[in-house]
Amino acid sequence: MATPSVEDYMKAIYRASQEAGQVSTQDIALQLAVSQPAVSKMLRRLVQMNLVEHTPYQGIELTEAGRKMAIEIVRHHRLLERYLVEALGYGWEQVHEEAERLEHHISEEFEQRIDLLMGHPQTCPHGDPIPTLEGQIAATVQTTLAQQKPGDFVIQRVSDRDAALLCYLKEQGLLPGTALKLEEREPFGGAFVVQVASKTVRIAPGAAAQIFVSETSGQ
Repeated sequence: MATPSVEDYMKAIYRASQEAGQVSTQDIALQLAVSQPAVSKMLRRLVQMNLVEHTPYQGIELTEAGRKMAIEIVRHHRLLERYLVEALGYGWEQVHEEAERLEHHISEEFEQRIDLLMGHPQTCPHGDPIPTLEGQIAATVQTTLAQQKPGDFVIQRVSDRDAALLCYLKEQGLLPGTALKLEEREPFGGAFVVQVASKTVRIAPGAAAQIFVSETSGQ
């Protein structure tokens, strides 16, 4: 049976692979806030468990068994986030850490009851896709607002790693599913100026890099 630490590594490797393609020990160290020697030690264990494939100085890849475990823990995490927001009244800036603690300890029956209660949600509160019970998962949008030229967009998801950023985005109405118009980028690396409904919002470059968008159809 996998320990919470092993499951954390599986999820971190999966998430890094979705964001960057090839995964390095440094990527995992940054995500989990541990040293690279600690990552290397755990990787040797994960290779023995047939959960990852890793050659030193090359990328880390999940095996089929590793991917299955990672998808399952991602499903737990994102369903819990949805449950904490909708059923228990947590703020969306609070649920990531809470779900991190709970995801290792819920049973499959409990997971399925949450799924049923929430009406089989397709995304977590931050817009990330929730894997199905069969382990299928929709593609994750990776294009950020910071990469865009002026035009019309819809927010698909936002990074859940910074609670202060999530509070700011909520205050500004910058939530998944929100349509916005990118008017301009202020000169010399300045803010991104967007229209959200009838409001003009200036978004700092660091925040714009944490907002993932798709172009409005027909643009």
